[in-house]
Parts: sequence; structure tokens; C-alpha cells
Amino acid sequence: MPNLKSQLESAIQHQKAGRAAEAEAILRRVLVQQPNHPDALNLLGALCGRRGEHEAALKLIRQAIVVYPQAATYHANLGFILMAMGRFSEAADAYQKALSISPSAAEIAMGLGNSLRAAGRSEQATAAYCQAVACVAHDAVASDELGIILNRAGRPGESKLAFRQAMALRPNFAAAMANLAIALALEGNVEEAESLARGALAIQPDLPAAYSALGRIMDSAHRVDDSLAAYERAAALEPNSPFHLNNLGYTLVQTGDLNRGLECLHAAMRADPTNVAYHSTCLFTMQYRPDFSPVQMLAEARRWNELHARPLANKIKPHSNDRSPDRKLRIGYVSADLRTHSVAFFFMPLLLHHDRANFQIFCYSNVKQPDAITSFLKNRSDAWRDIASISDESVVAMIRADAIDILVDLSGHSLGNRLGVFARKPAPIQASYLGYANTTGLATMDYRLTDALADPPGMTDGFNAEKLWRLAGCAWCYRPPGQLPEPYPAPRGPVTFGCFNTNTKINPPLIDLWAQLLHAVPGSRLVLKSTGAGIASARQRLLDQFGQRGIQQDRLELLGMIPDLREHLAFYNRIDVALDTYPYHGTTTTCEALWMGVPTVVLAGQSHMSRVGVSLLTHAGLPEFIAATPQDYLSIASGLAASSRARSPRAAIRAKIRSSPLLDGKRLAKEIESAFRRMWRTWTQS
Repeated sequence: MPNLKSQLESAIQHQKAGRAAEAEAILRRVLVQQPNHPDALNLLGALCGRRGEHEAALKLIRQAIVVYPQAATYHANLGFILMAMGRFSEAADAYQKALSISPSAAEIAMGLGNSLRAAGRSEQATAAYCQAVACVAHDAVASDELGIILNRAGRPGESKLAFRQAMALRPNFAAAMANLAIALALEGNVEEAESLARGALAIQPDLPAAYSALGRIMDSAHRVDDSLAAYERAAALEPNSPFHLNNLGYTLVQTGDLNRGLECLHAAMRADPTNVAYHSTCLFTMQYRPDFSPVQMLAEARRWNELHARPLANKIKPHSNDRSPDRKLRIGYVSADLRTHSVAFFFMPLLLHHDRANFQIFCYSNVKQPDAITSFLKNRSDAWRDIASISDESVVAMIRADAIDILVDLSGHSLGNRLGVFARKPAPIQASYLGYANTTGLATMDYRLTDALADPPGMTDGFNAEKLWRLAGCAWCYRPPGQLPEPYPAPRGPVTFGCFNTNTKINPPLIDLWAQLLHAVPGSRLVLKSTGAGIASARQRLLDQFGQRGIQQDRLELLGMIPDLREHLAFYNRIDVALDTYPYHGTTTTCEALWMGVPTVVLAGQSHMSRVGVSLLTHAGLPEFIAATPQDYLSIASGLAASSRARSPRAAIRAKIRSSPLLDGKRLAKEIESAFRRMWRTWTQS
């Protein structure tokens, strides 16, 4: 029989190769021969921990520590298991002990920083991260790699320190220069970032990472065409890189080249089929294709579930929540958009009007760059958890430790989502709301909150993996920002139609419809305003498409993003009639147009995303603006253009929306709380 040392080495090799069962069999044989062998106990504990058998893992690793308390790796593994269980303070103690034994271990210092941050001890966490950087002070490559890890962990300050350290150790280290450039671009220091990226390319002209960095820099500076050129070059240098393909695809979509963008996104997904984010980006982008049916969207969402969520089913544990039907419920909201973002503005009325006597509100924020809106929401939550740099398993442990009764997803498949958390079902009831106009596809998502106009009973139920929970009234509440311009009388000059939706919602069939409208109203003009409309290649694509339909350029006005909200909304005073997109309706844009008194025409469809406008206009008291067919759309829009000049309905529209359910936050909170209570009682009886 091989000696114990060779058996342990064999177990380690099996473990590294992903053969967990073989490694476990060897370790258990070792423990039969020597029950208190510390290395075998520690390794077996680590294997149990990776399977989610946390209590067994704790017992084994603690036994190893009793036998040999001076092994830093044992204490570090203990910290890792405690982190996964949500016992962050205990995890920090374990990592601190490990670091006291091995003070130069960067990985342990990182673990300590992560556990302290999760425990809310941010100042101590920063010190731990700085220690991690100091641990690799004499190794340029290690410093660069640590910088990448720190950046992913949401520690930009420490990551920059590590990258600068790598550059100091190796002055012409192009990769570190490119990585530092990305970190600087993310915090808005575009000038230095661009200088570094171009400096890296001067040293190593064919460095894909430098082009990727330059692409990120140009994107953050809103120079999307320059970003596209950089990503094109990175993808050309590494054509099989899913990272470069994904970046390229996402940027192509921004320019309006939806078909090619989706091709790149699907290529990235095929190259890295286990990457959850790539698959979610594909799903989100598919919504913009008018030829993708709700049935196809559901099929792809279910495929996401099969690939990424179902394998985690063994991570789901029974819920021990108190089943009292009428007790105070603990509600958790999970989002990457608790910042200056449309989702935050529609979430705000709900948060402000929640009944705190019967509901305790937890917010799990995946925001990487918090802003003033983040602070506003944080100060109005009962508990705030920053999860931007915490793994899904640790977030699950945190939610279970918080004893959340109903967990609400506000992201769907949008950027920064944490659907991996929902796949592990940390709360007995889970629901999706607000941030995504389609089904998540998750078998573990119990409900999707909506209303009977956006999802008429019997019409859209079959397009969702979740059960549709229809609120009694409108599923949205608009909260107009303060100190905004008043609606002006109808503008003079040519009749002007306008659409301020993202250009990704503008498609060839919609352009056909708008071109017909412009032909039907001689001398009329169309204003399109969006971030995409300010991109040179996107502008030219739109001009070409309208030109092919006989619309001259002088009848179109294409405006880019206007950061100042007051100035942005003031542009509505130049519009006679707002035109909603189809099949993907607007939400914020529709509410803003109505608030500025501009009549807004929507075309009703047969899926949720083509019925949001139906709900908004009906609850605003303006159902006459809803078209059932494209011909109705043309008739309503042209009729409104003529009548708005005669009777100037702007002030009346604002007055109507001001007193409507669409602006009633108390109403929304009460309806959602009623839904939560009924969901809860259903679960308690299960």
C-alpha cells in the first residue's frame, strides 16, 4: 500500500483535475489508517465545503486545526467555509489567524479583506487589501495579477496601487499599463487612461488587452465609434476570445448594428458556454429583434436555466422561516441599478411608501459605482447590503442569515444581474419585477409582478416560466424629479414628431411605419434623441434607412445624450406628438413625455414588452392614444398632430397624469404589499 504522503499527493492531483470523488475516496482511506491526520482532514473538509456540506466541512477543518494549529491554510479554509455560510465576522477571525501565521500570503490577505468588507468593517477591509498588495511588493507579475483580482472585487483604489507597483518593478510592463488604464477609465480618469493604453501599444503594438482597454476607455468617454474600432482590433488579434467578442458585440448593438452585434454575442457564448453574463447579454439583446417571438424568448430563457441554474439545484436547502401568516415580513430587493437609473426611479416610490410596521426592507446592492441616488435609497432602507464584490454563494448565505421571506429581483437578464443567487433560492418566495420586460426563465423564480393590461389573463401566461401575479392597478409608479420645466404651449413651425427611446428599439418595420407617417403629414419632421443617435455610425445608419424610404435628411433631427435632466426634458417642448417604439415599448420615456404634456402614441401588441405602454396610458387616463393596428397608429398620430395645434392640451395632460394612479406611490406600495402577503400565506399553507 502506498505510504500516506504519496496517497495525499495523489488525492491533491485528483482534486486539481476536478476528480472530486476519487480524491475523497483516497482521503477517507487515509483517515481510516490515521483518523487525526491533519492534512487529510483539511483536504476532505475543503471538498465537503465545495459541495455545500458546510457543517461537515467545519467539523473536519476544526479537527485539523486542533491537531496542528499552526497551519495557515487550515485557518484560511475555515474562513472560506464561514464566508460561504454568511458568518462573516467569524470568517474574518479565521483569516486573521491565518495571516498571523503567514503574513506574506496575498491570497489570505485578500480573503481577510473580503470577509471584513462583507461584515461591514470597510476601514479594516481596506487595510487588509493594502496588505495583500504589500505581500507581492517584489514581483511584477504577481502585482499585476493581484490588481486584476482587486479590480474584480470592487477595490479600484487598491487595484491601481497594485498595477502601479507592477509598473514600477517593470517599467515597460505593457499588460500592467493596459490594466491600470481600464481601472482609471472606470473611475472617469479618461485622459491618463488613454495615455497609458496608447503607451502600452507603443511598447507592444499587437497587445489585445491594450486594445480592449482602449475600447473601454473610449466607451466611458462616449466615443463609441472609437471604442468599436478598438474592440474590432482586439477581436482581430484574438478572434477566438469570448471576452473580445462580447465587448465587440455589445458595442455593435449600441451603434444600431443589431444583427452583427448578436452574431458576436452568440459567438462569445459559444466560445465560453459556462459564462452566465454572456448568455444573459444575448437574452437581453434578443428583445430588440422584432422577429424574435415571445415563444423564442421563453425557449432561450429556459435554455439559460438548464445551463446555468439547474446544475445549482443541489445547493438549494430547506427554508426554516417562521410560517406565521400575519407576522412582519422581511423583503429583500436585489439590483445593480440602485443608482441614477430608470429602475431606481420607479423603485423609489415603492421604497418610500412601504409599510414599515408590517414589512422590513433589505436592499442588496450590486452597484459598483455608487452615486447620490444610491445614498438616497440606502438611507431609506431598513438594511443595506453591498454585494458588488461578493460571490453568489456568499450572497446566498447573507440572505439566509437575514432570514428574508420574499426576495425580489429588479434586474432580470440586464447588466449586473445576480440571477445566480436566485438559482440557489435563498428565500422561500422569489419574484421578478421592474428591470426586465421578459421572463427570467428560472425554475426557482416563483412569480413575476405585472398587471392585467401589460399581461392580459390568457394572453401572455404561456410566455413565462414564472407565474404572473397581476396587481390590482398599474404595475408602475412614476416619480417626476423636482424643479422641472413646465409644459410650454404647442411649438410653432412644422409639425414635429419625436421619439426619445434608445435607438436599439428602433427597427426596420418601425422605420417603415414612421416613414409612412412623415409622408402622410406633409412638411412634418421627426426628432430622435438617444445616446445612440449621437454616435456617428448609428446616425448614418438611421439616415440611410429613412433615405431608402424617401425621407430626406432635412426632415430628421438626431440628437445625442443630454446629461442634464432639466435640459433633456425641455426638448419635449419642441415636440407635438411623441411616438413610442414597437414591439419594445418605452417606460421612462413614455412617462416623461406625458409629464411634459406631450401626447404619446403606442401600438399595442401581444406580449408584455409591447403592452407596457397600454398599461401606462390607460392608468394615466389617456387610452385614446393607444393604437390596435399600425393603421390606427398612423391615424392617431396624424390626428393628434393637427389637434394639438388647435387646442394645446399640454397643461391638461400634465394635470391628468398628476392625479392619476400612475403617480400614486402609496397605491403601488399597498398593492404590492397585498401581493406579498398573499404569496406568503400561500407558502405557509404549502
